[in-house]
Amino acid sequence: MNALINQNSRKSIIWIAASFLTICAIASISFTARAQKREASAMSDDKGKFVITVNGVPVGTEDFSIARAGNDWIARGTTELHSGQETSRVTGELRLNGSAQPLQYMCSTGTGKKATSTTTFAGSTAQITLDLGDGKKPIRQDFTFTAPVIVLDNNLYHQYEILARAYNWKAGGAQTFAVFIPQEQAPGTITAEAGAPVTVDGAKYEELTMRTPDLEVTLYLDAAHRLMRLVVPASKAEIRRQ
Repeated sequence: MNALINQNSRKSIIWIAASFLTICAIASISFTARAQKREASAMSDDKGKFVITVNGVPVGTEDFSIARAGNDWIARGTTELHSGQETSRVTGELRLNGSAQPLQYMCSTGTGKKATSTTTFAGSTAQITLDLGDGKKPIRQDFTFTAPVIVLDNNLYHQYEILARAYNWKAGGAQTFAVFIPQEQAPGTITAEAGAPVTVDGAKYEELTMRTPDLEVTLYLDAAHRLMRLVVPASKAEIRRQ
C-alpha cells in the first residue's frame, strides 16, 4: 500500500498529510457516507507557491497551478521536501470537471527510476495503475465510492483548494466527502465544515475545517476561496502561500 511513498520523506513532512489521510482510510475503509447533492464553488484559475514548515522551520515548497483545459480543469503541483542532505519530490496532475469532480490523476515520486501511478475515474468508480519503475508488470486495482470523491494525495496541498471549491458554501454546515489517496491506494472519508470569517496576522480569511475522529486540519481561504494557509495543529505544521 505504501509503495509510492519515499521512505526518506517519512522522517519529515510527509507525516502531515500521510498520517491524516491514512487515519481517514483506516477509520472509514468501508464507505457509509451517503451521496450528497452539492452546489460546488466555481472553479477558477490559480497559480502560486506554498512554503511548508514544521515547528516554524521550512522543510519544503510546492509550486502549483489550476487552469482551464477546454471544458475541464487541470491542477498541477510539484512538492520538494528536504530531510538533511536528501530531497524528495512528488508531482501530481489532476484533471477535473467543472464541478470539481476528478476525471484522471497522474502522480510520480522520486528521482531516476520514478514510481508512477495513473488513476481514471468514471462516475462512482476508479481504477489505479501503479508502475514501481522496477520493470515489472504494473499493478492495477479498482475502487468504488458512494459519495462525491476528492483526491487528496500526500504532500500536494493545492488539492485542498479543490476541496474548498467542492464544498457547498451556500448550504454550509458539516459535509461529508469521500477522499482517495493515490500514493496510499486507499479510500476514506472526511467531514468539512465552514466557520465564521477570521482575521489572522491582520488578514481576513474564510475558514474551512476538516475533521476525522483523530485529527483536525484547518484551511484559511481568501474571498475567492483560494488556499492561503493550511494548519495541522497536532503536527505543528503549516503550509503558507508565498
